[in-house]
Amino acid sequence: MEVNPPKQEHLLALKVMRLTKPTLFTNIPVTCEEKDLPGDLFNQLMRDDPSTVNGAEILMLGEMLTLPQNFGNIFLGETFSSYISVHNDSNQVVKDILVKADLQTSSQRLNLSASNAAVAELKPDCCIDDVIHHEVKEIGTHILVCAVSYTTQGGEKMYFRKFFKFQVLKPLDVKTKFYNAESDLSSVTDEVFLEAQIQNITTSPMFMEKVSLEPSIMYNVAELNSVNQAGECVTTFGSRAYLQPMDTRQYLYCLKPKKEFAEKAGIIKGVTVIGKLDIVWKTNLGERGRLQTSQLQRMAPGYGDVRLSLEAIPDTVNLEEPFHITCKITNCSERTMDLVLEMCNTNSIHWCGISGRQLGKLHPSSSLCLALTLLSSVQGLQSVSGLRLTDTFLKRTYEYDDIAQVCVVSSAIKVES
Repeated sequence: MEVNPPKQEHLLALKVMRLTKPTLFTNIPVTCEEKDLPGDLFNQLMRDDPSTVNGAEILMLGEMLTLPQNFGNIFLGETFSSYISVHNDSNQVVKDILVKADLQTSSQRLNLSASNAAVAELKPDCCIDDVIHHEVKEIGTHILVCAVSYTTQGGEKMYFRKFFKFQVLKPLDVKTKFYNAESDLSSVTDEVFLEAQIQNITTSPMFMEKVSLEPSIMYNVAELNSVNQAGECVTTFGSRAYLQPMDTRQYLYCLKPKKEFAEKAGIIKGVTVIGKLDIVWKTNLGERGRLQTSQLQRMAPGYGDVRLSLEAIPDTVNLEEPFHITCKITNCSERTMDLVLEMCNTNSIHWCGISGRQLGKLHPSSSLCLALTLLSSVQGLQSVSGLRLTDTFLKRTYEYDDIAQVCVVSSAIKVES
């Protein structure tokens, strides 16, 4: 849309047109019966229409290309192309013509001119043409500023500008979720699962050419968006990679810390940079768009000074019969601990063994495994709680409740493994 056009009459005329691909036009047939007043007129017009298919004129199968009737929508990640033409409308030779095109955004001003050199002269009815391209990387209002300066035959220097304002819209809505999967070896090898939800918020379908995760230097990534069928790798979305308007698709990635970073940093703590998503798509007649998200950050799970995890626990146990679990204790602090284990009974879960026993010294990043015995006096889904670890050096106690859940059934019921 052109705003504040110049009021002064100039020898040169500036024309700016956005370059975009045509769209498909579908023929909409209008038919009637032969006994109606038009008779066979409408059918004859459809037979003569080059956009219809012979013998199937009323099925709306024919499609033709039609030129854009307006400026159209511009989406983030697409390439904005524009044709700029300066024409000499006068009957005199104009000298020292300089055409400059700048794109003004909310944060910066970019020079898009292919050449900043002035044209020596422009004869009557001649023109200067230029095509500019720019990959749009910001959302919001953009203003294309076209400035023309020249010198008349009388030596008078002339100058005028035109402004073209347009909006850049958001094509995709990207949401991410992180899931922490603890391994059974050490927290330094814990896997991180990233789920990316991508929604097409435009009014036309998209062909998703590529959706990939570029990991940071700390992680290796594995894509979980394909399956093997008959020895062939097939995407979980099927053979068609089209994303219809307002449809959402989920992509899943598994990240694992690299060995050198895990060994150097020990247990990965705090906020870590995971990487960024790279999305490439095509619309309509192959118009290409690309988006890269900012660096995705994940808060590593905090375990405090001491981490307690379960290595083994049965799913189902018998009422009032002992069962065994295996716990793993890891020193996540940077100091040596001297730990004492206490076991507190609950209304349903009872610990078997001596409470208050010494576990000995545990050095930083070291672990130890404990085999413990319990029994339940209540049926149903019961929570394992009541473990206490005390560091005798600092007189600090760490409480662990709701560690896991077990299903307690009557001993008269036969439990199949």
